[in-house]
Amino acid sequence: MKLPLYQVDAFASAVFKGNPAAVCPLEKWLDDELMQAIALENNLSETAFIVAKGDAYDLRWFTPAAEVDLCGHATLASAYVVFEHLDKQAQEVHFDTRSGRLSVTRGSDGMLAMNFPVQPGEPIEVSEEIISGLGAEPSYLFGGEDFMAVFERESQIRAIEPDHAVLKKFERRGVIITAPGDEVDFVSRFFAPGYGIPEDPVTGSAHCMLTPYWAERLGKTEMRARQISSRGGDLLCSLESERVRISGRVAEYMTGEISL
Repeated sequence: MKLPLYQVDAFASAVFKGNPAAVCPLEKWLDDELMQAIALENNLSETAFIVAKGDAYDLRWFTPAAEVDLCGHATLASAYVVFEHLDKQAQEVHFDTRSGRLSVTRGSDGMLAMNFPVQPGEPIEVSEEIISGLGAEPSYLFGGEDFMAVFERESQIRAIEPDHAVLKKFERRGVIITAPGDEVDFVSRFFAPGYGIPEDPVTGSAHCMLTPYWAERLGKTEMRARQISSRGGDLLCSLESERVRISGRVAEYMTGEISL
């Protein structure tokens, strides 16, 4: 059996930046164990599988270790594959996922814009476990699907050297760290060692939690964000009622074929 495979750098204006994702279009679903094995073999933070369904696509995301409920950069990458390879006339694509229907539109400026649900966090007490895992004490801590630790300066975010063994014990998907940016509205990093991702280069879904927080704190609904991992990535985030519009550029790295 031969399956097409695309590798795409999301939230990147050129290859070798942003967050790489694999996208595998299927005619029908494979066994879950096989899709997980493909994701492990790809060894990227996410592998997306899409199946055409009427005027939309079913979409699932797998890390090397597990299936997840929401992933931003692999959704952006999947939309790029639809627009550039599967349906070149389309200006909008809809994906049905574990997190409901997600839509991505193609802009005239080359940006792709995702429409995601808002996922605000709840304030919680800063714990000793968080301080131990991050090696630093945040000013504020919020809980949701992820922990979100808020610091006061970009330099603090850059200096964090987390203890992944500690973070791996948390019963959350991962830990976001964030602060006001020096050149953008806010910066962040994201760690998810429990899902086989010590540090994710750019995490679109984390901005479902980041955007409402910074919108309220900064008093604005449209913000420029940067994830300051070693690869780095830029995002434009807009708060629209109960939805977040997350926009970015995409660079195609590789087209290939899986042999099974």
